[in-house]
Amino acid sequence: MTEASRLEKTLALIDAANKEDPNMETADGKEWPKELLYGQRMSEMIDRFKPDADDEMKIAVRAQHIQRWKSARSDYPMNRAGYLQWRVHLYKFHADTVGQIMEQLGWPQESIERVKKAVGKKGIKVNPDSQLLEDIADLVFLEHYMDAFVAKHPEYDEQKWLDIIRKTWKKMSQNAQEFALAGNIKLPEHLVPLIQKAVA
Repeated sequence: MTEASRLEKTLALIDAANKEDPNMETADGKEWPKELLYGQRMSEMIDRFKPDADDEMKIAVRAQHIQRWKSARSDYPMNRAGYLQWRVHLYKFHADTVGQIMEQLGWPQESIERVKKAVGKKGIKVNPDSQLLEDIADLVFLEHYMDAFVAKHPEYDEQKWLDIIRKTWKKMSQNAQEFALAGNIKLPEHLVPLIQKAVA
């Protein structure tokens, strides 16, 4: 199997796993399984932000939310501690799931460990792979999901939104921040003044 066909097969298996998502979302007039759409958006963003990304990072971004619906937030206490437990479990679940797919296809152990570390969000700020994955996730959130998130929380005041945007911004590398500010991502027009105010 060539490197290119192994990458293609790996991405196809991640997509097949995400196609099982019972939650649907509409984009461009089409119904998508939610996590399949998310994976496609992550891949599209890394192609724009880091077109020279290696195979391991292409796999990591596509698998960032692999089969997320299988671990429901409601399975954990509805408080801050419960939320954190859920996140830790999710990172491990996503990392292990993509690791198994890569093992099936005979990826070197070193590549598998790299992907699992990035997907498991190990060492953000010190591990460049984890930071790149974080950058892509944050750019995708700003471009595709922030608008719906705002609509879902009419009870939040401006200060709360400024805090949320600043927290997201802080998690991004300087390169990702510059990429966003240079107009490389499509932001909902009505949110642009708020985002500019938050990051000023």
